[in-house]
Amino acid sequence: MNHFVNILRYAKPYKKFAVGHIICNIFFALFGTLSFVALKPMLDVIFKKDKVDPCNEESATLFVEPVKPVFSSIAEIGEYAKNVLAYYMHQFTGGDDSKALIFVVGLIIVVFLLKNISGYFANYFLVFLRNGVIRDLRNNVYRKTVDLPLSYFSEKRKGDILARVTSDVLDLQYSFLSVLELLVREPLTIIFTIGVMLYISPQLTIFVFIFIPIMGFIISKIGKSLKRKSDRVQKEQGTFLSTLEETLTGLRIIKGFNAEEKFNDKFQESTSRFYHFSNKLLNRQNLASPTSEFLGICIIAVILWYGGNLVLSGGASSNLDSSMFLVYMGLSYNVLTPAKAISKGLYNIKKGGAAAERIQEIIDTENPLKDRDNAIDKKGFDTDIVFDNISFKYDEDYVLKDFSLTIPKGKTVALVGQSGSGKSTIANLVTRFYDVNKGKVLIDGLDIRDLTTASLRAQLGIVTQDAILFNDSIKNNLKLGNEEATDEQIIDALKVANAWEFVKSLPEGINTNIGDSGNKLSGGQKQRLSIARAVLKSPPIMVLDEATSALDTESERLVQEALENMMKNRTSIVIAHRLSTIQNADEIVVLNKGEIVEQGKHKELISKKGVYYKLVEMQSFG
Repeated sequence: MNHFVNILRYAKPYKKFAVGHIICNIFFALFGTLSFVALKPMLDVIFKKDKVDPCNEESATLFVEPVKPVFSSIAEIGEYAKNVLAYYMHQFTGGDDSKALIFVVGLIIVVFLLKNISGYFANYFLVFLRNGVIRDLRNNVYRKTVDLPLSYFSEKRKGDILARVTSDVLDLQYSFLSVLELLVREPLTIIFTIGVMLYISPQLTIFVFIFIPIMGFIISKIGKSLKRKSDRVQKEQGTFLSTLEETLTGLRIIKGFNAEEKFNDKFQESTSRFYHFSNKLLNRQNLASPTSEFLGICIIAVILWYGGNLVLSGGASSNLDSSMFLVYMGLSYNVLTPAKAISKGLYNIKKGGAAAERIQEIIDTENPLKDRDNAIDKKGFDTDIVFDNISFKYDEDYVLKDFSLTIPKGKTVALVGQSGSGKSTIANLVTRFYDVNKGKVLIDGLDIRDLTTASLRAQLGIVTQDAILFNDSIKNNLKLGNEEATDEQIIDALKVANAWEFVKSLPEGINTNIGDSGNKLSGGQKQRLSIARAVLKSPPIMVLDEATSALDTESERLVQEALENMMKNRTSIVIAHRLSTIQNADEIVVLNKGEIVEQGKHKELISKKGVYYKLVEMQSFG
């Protein structure tokens, strides 16, 4: 229930729709009850109650022409309403039975019309309320997903995240939020109906309500395991969505290694488990309706037996007559329908509880990289970057150990070493994708943890080994670096990255859509676009994580020249893969198992004939 309250907090911006929904539901419940009460005068007409029998002089003395009633007190409102109806009906009909029947039928039609108009507008307001809550909830989950650090996603399946943002939110729409309709409408219908039932026959109503707790107890016993079963279904859905996501991402490798059958088996195993879990859950849910209906019929049977006896016995102990008893039976049914809806709503709350819990888990996850209070909004870069005795680990083993390095403004520092030596980790730390475990990373003497993340990353241009592009136009991909860039500036950046030659030959030039992850382009073309994106941003600090690794020899030469021009008067951290990338660096830092083993310029390190010399001989830096 706590999760239900948390979800309802998202309804605050839609208060006006909630108020409209509640008001319309009040009228719906009122007219729903009156629609049964309105049957009473029609039944009286049919059964000719209180009519003059011309052959019976005694009955003639009993008939009194109704007079316009006067309201006396709220306690007498039921009798007052009955007398008002009798008065106006007599005024309209003049005692004619056929006219009386037309009057009563018209009254019933009007009451039912008002009931259904109220129901329509209640649902009309609910549409805006429910869809607004779902939209805001989905947006909030997405915003939090984007805000969370990379470390969170290294421990989660992508498919599970997708399941939470899509199907779990959808589950809430048809479980938790469908209950909003029941919060006012059904309880009020029950309250109004029971009020009238008590007015008609307190004795019979009290007898009936002895049996209702029994029905509630049985229904609650059936629903206890719903949340657990629902949670199992949703987790399994996350599993097969993960398999689907991995399949789409790695389809080239799957086909290349003839692994289609293996992945097909993995997917089918998950969907089979989902099939069995869903069957158990839905069969348990399906038990709710027939159970509540059967118990409802049992109550109706009790009413027929006990109420029938009251009608037959008559007397002072009971004011039930045949027409009033039929109205009472209709009202009893009017209680059972919303009671059944409420029991189904309780099932939905139990089912939606698992989805709400999974969504809330993302929303409530603390972001360890969140900006500190009073974080500094840094506007520029002035002196140097300092790695002050830092140590860092992703899991248990340290990737960097007591690492210290100073990079003055305007200098290019290259990091080389075998795979796993910690080169890319340094790029992750300076961009604050992760925080150090020990030590500090300083920019202009300020700990980057004291800066706002946005202002820190505004100083950085990043080109990664994997060219990460999006299913959009070339223009929009590059404008991630500079939203205000003109077409001319975009073309200039493409020229610097040696990408304009192939872009201008595309059907729509810079407005060409490059497909999912840029799959319409070659690896070298994608990498040049990612370099152009960094060029367009034109930041004071460049982080190049093996930026030329996907380029052919000719493109590498041209791009390297462009990068060197771009890096002039800029501070650059270059994670090297090829010799051509780093031989002109101001400083080369050789890493091995997270520690600096050599440091200096290219010629100095070659002359030492140490680790760097061996790496150059192998032409491999990771």
